[in-house]
Amino acid sequence: MATDTYRFEFRIPNMLSDAELTLHLAQYAIEGLYGEARVRLESDYRVDRARGAILVDGGNEVGQAVVKAYTRLLAREFGEEAFHVRRVEAVIPASTEGCGA
Repeated sequence: MATDTYRFEFRIPNMLSDAELTLHLAQYAIEGLYGEARVRLESDYRVDRARGAILVDGGNEVGQAVVKAYTRLLAREFGEEAFHVRRVEAVIPASTEGCGA
């Protein structure tokens, strides 16, 4: 699916579940701009629990908006030093645990 993916890695132990909930908040916020159906159809993510990371698809307009809102919400909630984000070339599998909108 996506090759324009953002990898969020977290420095605080046990932060992954809270970070995933924050991603849901970002998706809800972006629904205000693009509508629920479009966000559901065009945004995607995967939780990599083994590596303490969340991969977010930023390969389209909706995905880019989710990434921006998510980055800002993480910084406000946990502080800018609590996580690291970088763009990676990756594919988000269609059906994995903890994914989707």
